[in-house]
Amino acid sequence: MAASGAGDPLDAKRGEAPFAQRIHRTREKLTPEQSYSMRRAQLAQWQKVLPQRRTRNIVTGLGVGALVLAIYGYTIYSISQERFLDELEDEAKAARARALARASGS
Repeated sequence: MAASGAGDPLDAKRGEAPFAQRIHRTREKLTPEQSYSMRRAQLAQWQKVLPQRRTRNIVTGLGVGALVLAIYGYTIYSISQERFLDELEDEAKAARARALARASGS
């Protein structure tokens, strides 16, 4: 009987199709043709996944950029609100001082 993965369409005992074994190019002795074929397969797989990865990287970058701009905008908004409240408080102090001056002057 042939070894599993050696061309048997189905494993006779389990009735399952064999699946590929992981081969490491540097640990196992491969012929130059096998090594070249593996490199071509890896390159084809990488080129197939590259557009998806590029899209995900762009979306992630835009998301992070939007978050940074939102934090920056919120910080600027908070500081401007703080200045507005400080100015309002200064005007209220001045109005109280005028009211006290009128009350004590009468």
